[in-house]
Amino acid sequence: MAGRPRDDRARQTILRRAADIASRDGLAGLSIGRLAADLGVSKSGLFGYFGSKEELQLATIRTAAAVYLDEVVRPALAVPPGLARLHRLCDSWLAYSQRRVFPGGCFFFAVTAEFDGRPGRVRDAVAAADLEWRRLVAGTVADAHRLGELAAGADADQLAFELIAFLETANAMSLLHDDAEPYERARTAIRTRLDPAAVAPIRQ
Repeated sequence: MAGRPRDDRARQTILRRAADIASRDGLAGLSIGRLAADLGVSKSGLFGYFGSKEELQLATIRTAAAVYLDEVVRPALAVPPGLARLHRLCDSWLAYSQRRVFPGGCFFFAVTAEFDGRPGRVRDAVAAADLEWRRLVAGTVADAHRLGELAAGADADQLAFELIAFLETANAMSLLHDDAEPYERARTAIRTRLDPAAVAPIRQ
């Protein structure tokens, strides 16, 4: 038992590195051999942690989800429900991508594109994470509507879809062109979309 905390720390270090690699090169290219070479450790040692490539991929997704929770979700949940939280959720996402918390931009944007047409447990885990995120954004929109901060008739699912599209486009264009301007474009697009729908627009 004395060695367990050290083992847990080692596992988390391995998985955080795996998430960094996968954000750039994809989960399909993430193997125990590749990760062992990158970290300078034995392949057999890493195999003892995960047992298979699929288990490594699934553990990497869980690690990335924990980082995402800390970087994007928790800062927004610290703000009271409503439009202010919705703005914070979008701002936190853009900051997470722009700061390259993962070197390949948003981890989940990268692996969603990679696994959207591949059935299996890894795709199911990616799809579940995506669905949870979309429900969170839609629920945050619905809270703002319930609190009377959005005009009557606002479609929470449609608005969430549009906001996420702005975020993901900024991530993709910034990566492709190595340019920060798409993040400012996204911030402008979010304000332009939310202000007309708001009873009393919140300025950031």
